[in-house]
Amino acid sequence: MPLHKGPEKPDERPLSVNPFYGEANPVGGMTEAPPKHRLPDRPMPPSTAYQLVHDELMLDGNARLNLATFVTTWMEPQAGVLMADCRDKNMIDKDEYPRTAELERRCVAMLADLWNAPDPSAAVGCSTTGSSEACMLAGMALKRRWSLRNADRYPGARPNLVMGVNVQVCWEKFCNFWEVEARQVPMEGDRFHLDPQAAAELCDENTIGVVGILGSTFDGSYEPIAELCAALDALQERTGLDIAVHVDGASGAMIAPFLDEDLVWDFRLPRVASINTSGHKYGLVYPGVGWALWRDKEALPEELVFRVNYLGGDMPTFALNFSRPGAQVVAQYYTLLRLGREGYRAVQQSTRNVARGIADRVEALGDFRLLTRGDELPVFAFTTAPDVESYDVFDVSRRLRESGWLVPAYTFPANREDLSVLRVVCRNGFSEDLAELFVEDLTRLLPELRRQSGPSTRDKGAATGFHH
Repeated sequence: MPLHKGPEKPDERPLSVNPFYGEANPVGGMTEAPPKHRLPDRPMPPSTAYQLVHDELMLDGNARLNLATFVTTWMEPQAGVLMADCRDKNMIDKDEYPRTAELERRCVAMLADLWNAPDPSAAVGCSTTGSSEACMLAGMALKRRWSLRNADRYPGARPNLVMGVNVQVCWEKFCNFWEVEARQVPMEGDRFHLDPQAAAELCDENTIGVVGILGSTFDGSYEPIAELCAALDALQERTGLDIAVHVDGASGAMIAPFLDEDLVWDFRLPRVASINTSGHKYGLVYPGVGWALWRDKEALPEELVFRVNYLGGDMPTFALNFSRPGAQVVAQYYTLLRLGREGYRAVQQSTRNVARGIADRVEALGDFRLLTRGDELPVFAFTTAPDVESYDVFDVSRRLRESGWLVPAYTFPANREDLSVLRVVCRNGFSEDLAELFVEDLTRLLPELRRQSGPSTRDKGAATGFHH
């Protein structure tokens, strides 16, 4: 969560109240507006409290037009009803809510089968609040397995984790919080993610694992997981080092099984010890739910699993959070049950088709160069063409916001900091009609941008608040 400070102006103007909800309301009888940064002295009618909050939230962006987020912004009404039915259930109270716990177990079993676990019944998994927590748990398991194998040297030796520089920020947090050295493979030229051989060369006896990303947030491309495992196989043959792979499939783990069935990236590769995904991304569920699965019990050290005698039941748990709503887990089971393999395939294919179609039309405008085309994740990144000098991607992002479109512009990390791009994330609910409107708005603003004397962005770091 972001860290916030208190108000810088203690005497800041209080919230304004529409007279219909205040003085002109004989039932409410409010004669003054409530403060913003301290508790009001007295209660207010629920209609007034609702209107105050509702009116302020109108200034937020429209989630359906947010092409920056991977997170689901549309579900069927029936899913919303189920979530409302379960919003008062605490997911951790498995003894009190045994059916909710059973639906969680079924989701784990379905994902183990979907990701080709050798024995789905032996796979171990849990729900989380999202992929960030799932990645933390996977990293903890990797570190504990390494420390058990190196008990004679640890804690004297410092563990390290190898990954591409394009990883989501949660992996940097893991390394910081759990005191693991982050060894990152930089980008080079037109390679915007991890290189398998370069990753293997960074490994040594203190490497707890290598992270492969099935769907980079920078450009939507898959990292070559099978090639990564092959490079680590060769490393083991040369040195004896046996290093596990964790697949961060936050997005791609719910795309590849349906659209790229011949792509080998999952538990079919013996070196893959664990996989995570975000149910609230291409799992098609509202935030926040994620999933972490391990190949078998050996991949998740038993000592990390807490067994709590809670409310009369024995509850094994592996989580950073404790209390959280059961609604998202129920919604995940509903969606898996509702769509099945063919339904997921149809939804994800439609989303990929939209991404490919927009990418082609953006390229046809002539002002832009595509980095990716939406043919892996339904995501594509693009930058201005070499001959475009009157504006940059930050100008485009700013102007699109005027029409309601939230399209992030950002600079790539080390070794490609010269490259600034725009990225479009297509999700279910971003229809062909909305895509048409997006391209029309982008086309409409280009003549004015072309007439600029030069890019208006001076500080690229301050040009966007977007972070991966």
